[in-house]
Amino acid sequence: MNFQLDEIRRQATKAATEICDFARLKSGDILVVGCSSSEVGGGVIGKNSSVEIAEMIFDGIYEVTQQRGIFLAAQCCEHLNRAIVTQRSALTQCEPVNVVPQPKAGGSFAATAYKRFFEPVVLEEIKADAGLDIGGTLIGMHLKKVAVPVRLSIDCIGNAVLLAARTRPKFIGGCRAVYDENNL
Repeated sequence: MNFQLDEIRRQATKAATEICDFARLKSGDILVVGCSSSEVGGGVIGKNSSVEIAEMIFDGIYEVTQQRGIFLAAQCCEHLNRAIVTQRSALTQCEPVNVVPQPKAGGSFAATAYKRFFEPVVLEEIKADAGLDIGGTLIGMHLKKVAVPVRLSIDCIGNAVLLAARTRPKFIGGCRAVYDENNL
């Protein structure tokens, strides 16, 4: 099992590195991650939560975001209405809610984030700059408009399907509009 856990961590690190690079995330930006440890382990979402798997994924992603000064936002499962766990320093105008994620009520990934963050806070929503959806957790509600799908070099972590997205500013104007290539 240790080899498998080590491989899961490597996959999470690779996915986080690639999305941060592709989305050109910079210090202060937010990466939202939804993670079904059940799906990663080969089970069905919401049925086989694994703290061990969640810890490996969290560690792999958190290492990347910490090195770059990017805020990690961990999405809870539907039992907590897909609330977000992040660090208090990531707050701007958001109002915290009072709940502590648990493996079976919020999910193992969010529960791990809550335990590992220096000053964890739970929010009802956030507007992230990019995201990773590990196992079909539906992170779209927490991405800024406009979300753009990103193809990474890997398409799964463990047994879970991996989807990625970045965001860009909305295009406005008509046929005469000129756009900044750096924002595409």
